[in-house]
Amino acid sequence: MGRYVVRRLLQMIPVFIGATFIIFMMMYALPGDPIRALWGERAPDEAQMAAMKADLGLDQPILKQYWDYLTGLVQGDFGTQIASRREVIDVITDALPATVRLTLLAFLFTACIGIAMGLAAGLRAGGKTDRVILFITLLLTSVPVFVIGYLYQTYFGVRWGWVSPNVQDSENWGQLLLPAIVLASLSLAYVARLTRTSVAENRRSDYMRTARAKGLSPSRAVRVHLLRNSMIPVITFLGVDLGNLFAGAIVTEGIFNIHGIGRAVYTALNSREGATVVGIVSFIILIYLVVTLIVDLLYAVLDPRIRYA
Repeated sequence: MGRYVVRRLLQMIPVFIGATFIIFMMMYALPGDPIRALWGERAPDEAQMAAMKADLGLDQPILKQYWDYLTGLVQGDFGTQIASRREVIDVITDALPATVRLTLLAFLFTACIGIAMGLAAGLRAGGKTDRVILFITLLLTSVPVFVIGYLYQTYFGVRWGWVSPNVQDSENWGQLLLPAIVLASLSLAYVARLTRTSVAENRRSDYMRTARAKGLSPSRAVRVHLLRNSMIPVITFLGVDLGNLFAGAIVTEGIFNIHGIGRAVYTALNSREGATVVGIVSFIILIYLVVTLIVDLLYAVLDPRIRYA
């Protein structure tokens, strides 16, 4: 196991470099001068522009700029904003708690409700419950997230007054519940369908027939044997989806006025703050890589037949 973890950690290095290189080039190599954009419609001061570029290292060749960014990352430096000269790590630190709370709520909703729906549909494959759940998941996958968010906000928040239409306090878990449900809607549908397919398939397996023939109660056979073996593909999806929820929070945070990571990325893109975008995306990439490693290690817990050399 230890050798496998070391090997995976080494594999993460080129993946991280490749991903950050692509986003870095998209922000700095494409047409458009972020320093020039600070002047807006006014005529820029060329001497001042040159001084700012030299101070931020933007006068260097693009590959040199990327190398300086990587060396800074190793020391925990995610860059500096151009306009405010604020450290990007401070932006991430301020915005991260709101997004973490929102993502955790969405993830819990996705995992608990999605698996429960998939299990109910898989155990009654072809029945009325199965058809209803398949219809609900099809509806959720067909409607865009921003439409679901607008409908939930309008009816639950404005017309019926059950919840606040906008998040006034991102530390209030109750106010984050509605945007978390919106954020989790698409993922919940995928988890429910994936669980349903896996449960329905494993239910007909030889080990389930053997468990029933040995006199094991139906509930214990489902809990100990069926559910555990059916969770392997679901755990894989949930691990990757945790990073997707972080990235997908941009739309949800905009709808419900949540000042989190997604809102910070949206604001940075509008103002061409490349350092902020690259820094936040680099942070999300790290989350992806760590979660993927944890998911791979969970395989051995769920299935004793899996061993890592």
